[in-house]
Amino acid sequence: MASVLSGWYGYNIHHNIFNVANFIEYEPYPKRRKLDKSNSYRTTEQAYEQEYELVHRDSASRVKKHHVSYRPYSDLQHNVKQKPSKKSYSKSDSQIKTRVKSEEEPQDGTTIDNIFPEILCLIFEKLDLQSKGRAAQVCCRWRDAAYLKSVWKGCEAKLHLRRANPTLFPSLVRRGIKKVQVLSLKKSLRELVNGIPNLESLNLSGCYNLSDSALDTAFNRDISGLKVLNLSLCKDVTDNSLGRIATHCKNLEHLELGGCTKITNTGLLLISWGLKKIRSLNLRSCWQISDHGIGHLTGINSQPSTGAKTLNEISLQDCQKLTDESLKHISEGLPNIHKINLSFCVSVTDTGLKSLSRIPSLEELNLRSCDNVSDIGVGFLAEGGAELSKLDVSFCDRVSDSAMAHVASGLGNLRSLSMSSCQITDAGIARISKDLQFLETLNIGQCVKLTDKSVETIAKQIKSLRSIDLYGCTKISSEGLKVLNKCENLKVVNLGLWHPF
Repeated sequence: MASVLSGWYGYNIHHNIFNVANFIEYEPYPKRRKLDKSNSYRTTEQAYEQEYELVHRDSASRVKKHHVSYRPYSDLQHNVKQKPSKKSYSKSDSQIKTRVKSEEEPQDGTTIDNIFPEILCLIFEKLDLQSKGRAAQVCCRWRDAAYLKSVWKGCEAKLHLRRANPTLFPSLVRRGIKKVQVLSLKKSLRELVNGIPNLESLNLSGCYNLSDSALDTAFNRDISGLKVLNLSLCKDVTDNSLGRIATHCKNLEHLELGGCTKITNTGLLLISWGLKKIRSLNLRSCWQISDHGIGHLTGINSQPSTGAKTLNEISLQDCQKLTDESLKHISEGLPNIHKINLSFCVSVTDTGLKSLSRIPSLEELNLRSCDNVSDIGVGFLAEGGAELSKLDVSFCDRVSDSAMAHVASGLGNLRSLSMSSCQITDAGIARISKDLQFLETLNIGQCVKLTDKSVETIAKQIKSLRSIDLYGCTKISSEGLKVLNKCENLKVVNLGLWHPF
């Protein structure tokens, strides 16, 4: 223990005072002094004070006996190795020392720390969206690997735009995210559009408070990268917003307007004028649209320069003002149309189907709950040369076995056929089973006239079948269903609620 002489100790040498305050005594292995039992109740500070006094007095006596060896304090700093008192140790200190020691020791084998960032990137690509975010919070190394753009390729960010967050949009841009869905909107939409300059897909469906003024401030400049825009159920959106979109989103390809009940025929005119690359348009439940608006969209009622000639898919579900005239406009003005949804259009008749049969590119047609469609209309589709691969005539009460004869003779390329709640019998099933060799999906639920004979016919002749719906077929027994085990490719047998078309 090194004892510091903090006072002035002198002796008389020719009446001069010798200063030893800058020198100390060095003892390499000092002895510990045992405290008196009577002092055991004292605190640590009091014990240190008592020990200091003992050292002070002992050193002073040795100075007077001329038994002192002096060393500068600067030399002592590098040589003295004092053992810390056990009283100064705590449990947390020992745990920290153990952890540091274990981290310094080399580990045998390969751990997660040895994996290259490129391998981590490939692993993170397989994770779901929530797990990717959690992996980025593990450590800096994982964060850098998880923030590579290839990890987030194709991912859609789902945001609540409630309060200002200056780091949100730069983080999305850094990860290369170009698809955004807004779950709730309580601030300006312009910050989102300006914060992600390469935005490709914007989903605003269900934002009931979205108005024309909000879209005017957001789409006040050209947004060339935007290709998908979903405004479904934004009921305050009017034709004014469609004018903004048609002006500044020239490269838009998919537009969802389902449930926008304030959209009129003028809005369709603006779409046909400005969106020359539009490929998919959803107008479900736009009740104010009529045949005149479809004429604007196809370019029939307008100048030759207008018309959405590139349109491939159109949904007119529940547009109850549409008649056969609209189908005539579609057949004449949209030569590249592939998919049409006319479900719940109660004013469409067999005459309109005759017009659609002239479209050679038509592949999918949905006529569910079109009450005025009958066997004659199905016959027009079969005779017209349409290369349909998917047909839905569910809940069309006027479709019977006669329609099945037309399907078998003229629609042999069908891969999906839905006839739920139609007047079909075992004879009709037997008729189509011979010719529909490519059929993969057959929905005949609630066809109450079908028996076990139909199931046996299907199992024997339609070898390509992968999914069948038999919900509500009360005359089909459990014994009859066992025959379906012979279908090698059959994966789905629905006996419960209706599944989507």
